[in-house]
Amino acid sequence: MLIPGSYIDHNWYKTSEAKDVMQATIKDQQNRKYFGLLERPSVHSQPDIDEYKYKVFVCGKTAVGKTSLIAKLAGLEIPSTHSETPGIQATDVFWPAFVKQCNKPVMFQLQFWDAGAQAIKKYDHILPACKDRLDCVLFLFSYVDKSSCEDLKKQMSRITEPKDNMCKIIIGTKFDQHAHSEVSLRELKQFEDTWKLPVLRVKNVPVFHPSETRSELGEVAPILNLLCEYLWERDLILADGSRIEDTENDDTSSLRDPSFYV
Repeated sequence: MLIPGSYIDHNWYKTSEAKDVMQATIKDQQNRKYFGLLERPSVHSQPDIDEYKYKVFVCGKTAVGKTSLIAKLAGLEIPSTHSETPGIQATDVFWPAFVKQCNKPVMFQLQFWDAGAQAIKKYDHILPACKDRLDCVLFLFSYVDKSSCEDLKKQMSRITEPKDNMCKIIIGTKFDQHAHSEVSLRELKQFEDTWKLPVLRVKNVPVFHPSETRSELGEVAPILNLLCEYLWERDLILADGSRIEDTENDDTSSLRDPSFYV
C-alpha cells in the first residue's frame, strides 16, 4: 500500500508558501469557498497552476454518512438530520497540494458523486452513470452500524472489477461516537490486510461551526491529501503502462501523465 507522503507533502498547506494558493479556496477567515460545477478558484500568484480533475463516487449503505462526508470535505454545513439523496448529486472540491515530483503545488479538482441507495435500486441508469469514467470510489461504513461494515464486500463486488483502474479507499464515519462503536479496530486491521486497501476514519458532527475553521481544516486535510496522493500514484501507473503500449503500437495515449510536468 501507498506510504503517505511518498508523492505529496501533507504539511505543505500549513506553510507560509501555501498561503496565497490556499487563499484561493477560502472565502474569508472562517469558511472555505463553495464552487459550482462551472466555477474554479483563481490563484493570482500562480495563474498557470496545473489542474487535475477526478471523478470520485461515494457509496455505502443508507445513513452511513455519505452526504455528510462530502459536505465536510467541501466545507459546507453538515446536515443535522438524515435525508435520502434523491438521485445524483455532484459536488466539486478544489484542493491545492504540493507534489514532490513536480516540486510545485497543483490544484486537484475532486468531483464527488453521491447517489441515494433507494434511487440506485429504483432507477437502472443511476449506478452506470456514477461508474462511467470513474477515477476513484470511496466505500463508506459507520462505526456505529456493524452491518454497514459487513456490507462492504457486497458494495465492492457491485462497483468494482478485479482489473479496473480505479482507486479504492474505505472510510469509517461517525468515529466520534466511539463509545457506541460496533466495529473493532482489530476487525478493520484484518480487513485492511486482507483487501490491501487503506481504511480512513472521520468524525461526524451535526453542525458545522465556522469558528472552528482550523481544527476543521486540520481534520479534512489528511483525507484530501491522501486521496489526491492515491490518484496521483494511479496516474503514474497508468502513464507507465501507456508508455509501454505506445512503444508497441506507436500511438498516442489520452491518459493524464503527471510526470509530463516534471
